Parts: sequence; structure tokens; C-alpha cells
Amino acid sequence: MGARAYSSETPKPSQGSGGLVVSAILVAAAAGGAYYLNDDVKSFLAGGGAAGSSSTLSSKADAKKIPTKEDYQKVYNRIAELFEKDPDYDAGSYAPVVVRLAWHTSGTYDKDSNTGGSNGATMRFPQEAGYEANAGLEHARKFHEPIKAEFPWITYSDLWTLGGVCGIQEMGGPTIPWRPGRDDHPAEDTPPDGRLPDGSQGQDHLRNIFHRMGYNDQEIVALTGAHALGQCHGHRSGFDGPWTFSQTTFSNSFFTGLLDMKWNPKKWDGPFQYADETDELMMLPTDYSLVKDSTFKKWVKKYAEDESLFFKDFANVFTRLLELGVPEENFKKSARSLGTDKPLEFVRTFDQEDKEEDKKEDKKEDKKEDKKEDKKEK
Repeated sequence: MGARAYSSETPKPSQGSGGLVVSAILVAAAAGGAYYLNDDVKSFLAGGGAAGSSSTLSSKADAKKIPTKEDYQKVYNRIAELFEKDPDYDAGSYAPVVVRLAWHTSGTYDKDSNTGGSNGATMRFPQEAGYEANAGLEHARKFHEPIKAEFPWITYSDLWTLGGVCGIQEMGGPTIPWRPGRDDHPAEDTPPDGRLPDGSQGQDHLRNIFHRMGYNDQEIVALTGAHALGQCHGHRSGFDGPWTFSQTTFSNSFFTGLLDMKWNPKKWDGPFQYADETDELMMLPTDYSLVKDSTFKKWVKKYAEDESLFFKDFANVFTRLLELGVPEENFKKSARSLGTDKPLEFVRTFDQEDKEEDKKEDKKEDKKEDKKEDKKEK
């Protein structure tokens, strides 16, 4: 399986948040509304620091757009293109933090009250954006603003979850089937604080959080495997450091590291966390609880031994995660407009590049054959 250029082993990264440079942004007026660049987007394009919240861009004209599968692939491609525009951001990619946004916007779901979840994108508003668990996600929200401006017909809810799909796939992970149809909701639909995992807790806490969403123990372990990506930042969560040496590569390295490395309490002034013998990698208490609990540990071992099994199970649970809280009728409505009842599967950009190279090679071979035929005729 291919991967983008940054999706490989990386040295311990420097922390940064430089801006992206984007060639052009759509600024247009439409009947009943207008698109505009708010201060967040201007700061992003100029290379400024993080902004606190995303703007709401709306137009009556947007609702008339009937997007095709090709339109969604274009959005996917643009997300992938912008991942690596700023080499100074973390390990040179926004992909891990974009995956985290997709997870946090979906992981607020409560199956009993049928509230929260990816339908709504209420992290656009100060209340949810300010929850402690969402510290640092302003970088991911701001990342999406130029894309939202270029493709104003897509809702934030669909855009943020599609960003998560793109991040997993572009970092070498499994194909994530995805269905459009999420709506953006007003601020009063913001879910309450406390629905996301607290990294300082143990296995009982993990079960309370994930069982509330409808996940079982095996699925909890599979989802936690995404900690192969990215890192913690002391100025955000208090915890600090990456889980693996390859934080922009999706793999089963979180599980192999959890089992094979020796983990000790980190000696420092920050919150309790574990460190490996090099003191370069970390594990949260919630992570380490996966090997302290016999049921969880069984699945940690399975995924450490069989990466293909992990990829298959992760794809299933992550796909479900991104659909939590979305009425099925929303998906059916989008399916009717797309002309298919099957989820969309996106072609990775490196696979697109390979196909283009193959086409070029085929053309070269055809020209060679034509020249040979011309010589024979002469």
C-alpha cells in the first residue's frame, strides 16, 4: 500500500503552527447570502497563529448544488493537497490533527438520548470549541476554512468527517467508506462537556465513554489504535510527546510499542504519563490500561500480531464513528441525489499519481509501437 511522502518514519518533531499558503480562495456573492473571508481565514492564509473558532459560511445558492461523487473526490484531493503545505507544523502534516477533529466532533454521541455526534459541527461555536478535551483543534478547524470557501456547498459536518477519512487514507491506512448527508446545527444543539475520554483515567472510564456511544471492548481497542498518529502537546492537554516514532504513518505500531517497549512513569512536573526508555515516546494512563485489563490486552495482542486485522476492524469502527448521531434519512436523501446507495470510497492521491504515471508509460509504449510499424511499412 502506498502513502504520501511524509508518511514514513520521522525524527522527534519540532512543535509549530505556521500558516498555509493557498493560491486562491473563492470570494463571491450569491442570492440571499454572501461568502466572505473572516479573520480566521485571513490569518490562516497569511500564515498567522491559530484562531479560536470557525466562521459560518452560508448561501441559498449552496442548497441548490447537487454534488456528484466526482465533486466529493475533488474536496478529498484538496484536503490531501493542503496536509503538507506547512512543513513546520508538528511532523510536517496537518493530517493527524484533522483526524482528531473528525473523532472529537463524532465522539460526543450518546445512544440513550440520541444527542451529539458528527451531525451538527457545533464545535464551530465557542462553547464546544472551549471544552478542555478540544484544546488545539482550532488548528484543524482553521485548516478546513479555505476548503469550505472553495466548496461552499459542503456542510462543515461532512467536511470535517471527510477530512478524517482523507487523513487516515493518505497516511497509509485502510479505505474508509463514507456517506454524505450531515447537517450543520445552531449553537443551542451543542452537546454537554465531559463526553470525550480523559487521558488521565483508566479502563473503567474508557468503557463508560465508549459504551455510551455503543462500542464494545474490542472496538474500544481498535479505535485507540489511531494513537499511532500525532502527538500530545504540553501547552494544550498537559501531556507531552508522540506515541510512536512514525506519527504520520497509520500502522499497528501503537500496539507493538505498547507490548514490546518498557514503560515507566515519566519523571517530570507535568501530569502523570508513561515514558519509554528513551524518554522520547509516551503513553497516557488510558493507553496503558489496555494492557492492564485482560479483555483489552487480548485485542492489543491480536492487533500487534496482525496489522491487516487491525486495519479491517479499524475501518469498520471508524466508519461507524463518523456516522454517529446522523439520521439515516439524511444518508438516504444524499444517496438518492448521488444515484447510488453505496458509501463513497475515495481514491488516494498517491494512487491517482500512480495511474497518471501508468498512462504516461502506456502512451510511450504506444508511440514506440507506432514507430516500429511505420518502419516496417517503409
